Amino acid sequence: MTKLQAVHTDQAPKAVGAYSQAILNHGMLYTSGQIGLDPTTGQMVADDVSAQAKQVVSNLSAVIEAAGGTLNQIVKVTIFLEDMNDFPVVNQIYAQWLGEHRPARSTVAVAALPLAAKVEMDCVVAID
Repeated sequence: MTKLQAVHTDQAPKAVGAYSQAILNHGMLYTSGQIGLDPTTGQMVADDVSAQAKQVVSNLSAVIEAAGGTLNQIVKVTIFLEDMNDFPVVNQIYAQWLGEHRPARSTVAVAALPLAAKVEMDCVVAID
């Protein structure tokens, strides 16, 4: 039977529901969606998409690092946007976050996100 390992770090926000920050299984890390919550306060960092996106990638980085992974091991990212007009801003922050690494990616517009977030991201990471 497969043993799933929950991943948790205090460097990313606590789950706001019945889920883990990430699950590690057979060398693959599956992160839950991260929004722009400050892990210290549990509050949204700001109402603008730029500040939220920067916090999202910081949160994801912390979860990946807690699992023993690196950004260069990200295989797939999904970005959820409340407003597709925010795509250029989020894409620029995303590109700065990953540098030359270019994992597969999907970006979708959604009607709403938890806690009125403007952006949410999750990813799949191949942990060596």
